[in-house]
Amino acid sequence: MHTTRKWKFYQQSRRPDDQRGISTGDTAGDHIEIGSAGQLLTIIENLLSTQRLAVLSSQQNGAPYGNLVAFASADELARLIFVTPRATRKFSNILYEPRVAMVVDNRSNDSNDFSKAIAVTAIGRAIEADLQERDRLRGAFLSKHPYLEDFARAPDSAIVAVNVQTYYCVYRFQNVMELHLES
Repeated sequence: MHTTRKWKFYQQSRRPDDQRGISTGDTAGDHIEIGSAGQLLTIIENLLSTQRLAVLSSQQNGAPYGNLVAFASADELARLIFVTPRATRKFSNILYEPRVAMVVDNRSNDSNDFSKAIAVTAIGRAIEADLQERDRLRGAFLSKHPYLEDFARAPDSAIVAVNVQTYYCVYRFQNVMELHLES
C-alpha cells in the first residue's frame, strides 16, 4: 500500500517473551516483526480488507451501545464507512456524540485465537456523508458489499464515515501498537 498520509507509530506494550511478531498466514513460523508505521498499516489494511463486519461502539448520556455493522475502508485507511437507517439508536447516538470506536478482528473462536488473532480498534468521529461525498463513499462501501446495494441506496439510509484518528492493534493477546493520523 502506498499512502500519502502521515501516521505516527507507537509500540504501547509488548510481552518480553514474544519474539515472533504477528502471524501473516496459517503456516507455522510465518511471522513478521512490526517496527514501523508502514508495516502496521499493511497489517491493518489486510485485516480491514478481509473482514466484512465490525463492532461499532457509540454512546449517549454516558450509556455505551454496541452494534455489528458491515463496513469498508476509504481514503488510505483514514475513514471507515458504514450504512445505517437514520431511525436507529446508533444513528441517534452518533448525532448526540460523534466520538465512536470500531473494532475489527479475525478471531475464529477457538484456542488458537490467543496466539494468532489480531484485533484493531479505530477511534474517531462519525459523521453522515454530505452530498458531495455520499456517492463516492457509497461506492467504496458497495465495492466490498455489492449484495447490500438496495440497503445502501434506500432513501432512509445514511452513509456514515468515521474519520479515524487512531488505530490500536492488539495481537498475541497482549501486544499493543498504535497508529495516530497526523493533522
